Amino acid sequence: MKLSELAALIPNAIVQGDGEVNITGIANHSRRVKPGDLFVCISGIPGYQEDRHPYAGDAVGAGAVAVVAERGIEVDVPVLIVKDSQHALAMLSTHFHGYPSRELKLIGVTGTNGKTTTAHMIEAILRYAGNKTGLMGNLGTKIGDKQFDTDINTQEPQVLQANLRRMVDADCSYALMEVTSQGLDAGRVLGCDFRTAVFTNVTQDHLDYHGTMEKYIAAKGLFFSRLGNGFTEDPNACKFAVLNADDPVSSIFQKMTAAHVLTYGIREEADVRATDIRLSAQGTSFQVVTYKGTAEMKIGMVGTYNVYNALAAITAALAEGLTLEVIRDGLASLPGVSGRLEIVDEGQPFLVLIDFAHTPDGLDNVLRAVRAFAEKRVITVFGCGGDRDRTKRPIMGGIAAEYSDYVVVTSDNPRSEDPESILSEIEEGLLNKQYSTDRYELLVDRAAAIERAVSMANSGDVVIIAGKGHETYQIMKDEKIHFDDREVARDAIRERKVGMSG
Repeated sequence: MKLSELAALIPNAIVQGDGEVNITGIANHSRRVKPGDLFVCISGIPGYQEDRHPYAGDAVGAGAVAVVAERGIEVDVPVLIVKDSQHALAMLSTHFHGYPSRELKLIGVTGTNGKTTTAHMIEAILRYAGNKTGLMGNLGTKIGDKQFDTDINTQEPQVLQANLRRMVDADCSYALMEVTSQGLDAGRVLGCDFRTAVFTNVTQDHLDYHGTMEKYIAAKGLFFSRLGNGFTEDPNACKFAVLNADDPVSSIFQKMTAAHVLTYGIREEADVRATDIRLSAQGTSFQVVTYKGTAEMKIGMVGTYNVYNALAAITAALAEGLTLEVIRDGLASLPGVSGRLEIVDEGQPFLVLIDFAHTPDGLDNVLRAVRAFAEKRVITVFGCGGDRDRTKRPIMGGIAAEYSDYVVVTSDNPRSEDPESILSEIEEGLLNKQYSTDRYELLVDRAAAIERAVSMANSGDVVIIAGKGHETYQIMKDEKIHFDDREVARDAIRERKVGMSG
C-alpha cells in the first residue's frame, strides 16, 4: 500500500518526501519494526507510554520505509506529519487491514471487574450456538480453537486490527473483545465497529492512570458514545448497549448512547433479572427472568458476582436472537475461566483457589464468595502491584481482614517500588480493622507466602491466592521473571503431602 493512499485518509496531513513508497506493515515500537514498515511516533503519556519520536532513527535503521510524526524529525525516509499520531495510528491500521470489524459482529466488554469471565461466557454461548468466534483479552487472543499470547489486554491498533482481519480470514462470524479504560483513553479501539458494548461495573481501579473516578468513568463512557448516533431498520446493523442496572454509573452511559439499551441486574428492575440465587462450592444456580421468557440457569462458577457476569452474557446473547435454551446450555458448557477461582487439586483435604482479584471490589467479591461456602478457615494470600494506585492498598488490607481467618500479605508485581513498603501500606488496612497481629504475616517472597499458606491449611480450610490469576510472570525492579501461582501452589501441596506421608 502506498504512503500517499494512507496520507489521503487524513485531510490535514502533510507528506514530506516520496508519497509513492510502498508500505507493507505498521509499527509503533522501534524494536518491533520489520523491513517495509511504516513507523508511527506516538506521543508519550507520563509514566505509561514513552514518546516514540526520539526512536524514529532506530526504526529507520531497522527497516522502516516511512515515518508518521507530530513534528519535524531528521530521518532519511518520507515523513507524514499529523496533529494526532495516536488517532492516525488507529485510522491507518484500520484502513491497512481493510476495515475487518465491518465483516464481524463485534462485541466488547468493559468494566472494572468481570470483563474476562463475561467475554468467555458470551463466547461459550455463541460457540454452542454453532458460530465460529474470535476473542481478544486478558488471557490472550483466540481465533477459533487456536490460542495466541498477547502482551497487553486491549491491544495496540495495528495488532488489534491485524487480529480482527485474521478472524475474518478464518471465517469467524463473531469477535469478543475486552475493552479497558486505558485502551479507550489511548484510542486503541478507534476504528472498531462494535455491534454491542457490554458494561459490567465500575469500582476503584487505575486511578494512578486516570487521576480521578470521574475521569475513569468518562473513559469508560467513550465506549458507549462511540456506538454511533444513527438508527437503522436492519436488525443485523442494530447497536446494543448492555448495562448493569444495579450500578448507578449505567444511567450516565445510557444517556451517552443512541444504541438500543438492554439492562440486567438483581436488585433493580431490568430487562434481564436473576432471582432465587443458590450458591454452593460446586457452582451457582438461579432463575433468569427476561423479556423473552424465564429459564433455570446453572454455571460452574461461584459467587454472586459471577451471576452478574452471567446476566451480562445472557443479555448480550438475547440481543443476538438466541433462545434461552441455547443460552442455558451454552453457559453450562463453560466449566470455568483460567485464573478465576481456579482450583488447584492434588488430592489434598483442603481447597486451594487462584483468582485474578486485584482491586478492592474484586477482592471483596471473591472473599465473600469463598466465605459463603468455606467449611472452616479462609486463608488469604494477596498483595498489590507497585507503581499503581496506592490508595487501594489499605482498603484491600481491610477487606482481607474482614473475610479471612488468616492473611499472608505478599508481593504482587512490585515493579520499581520497594516491596516492603507496599506490604506496610496494606498492613495499615489490617491494623485499622483491629486485626490481631497473630492472624497475619508479611512475606515479601510470593513463593514463600504461598508455601506458608499451604503448610498451615487443615482439612476443610480454603486457601485463596489472589491478585495474579492466570499471569505466568512477576515484574520485579529490574526484570520480569517466570512465576505462576498455580505451579507454586501445586508444588507446595505435593511437598506437603510427601512430608506428611514420610
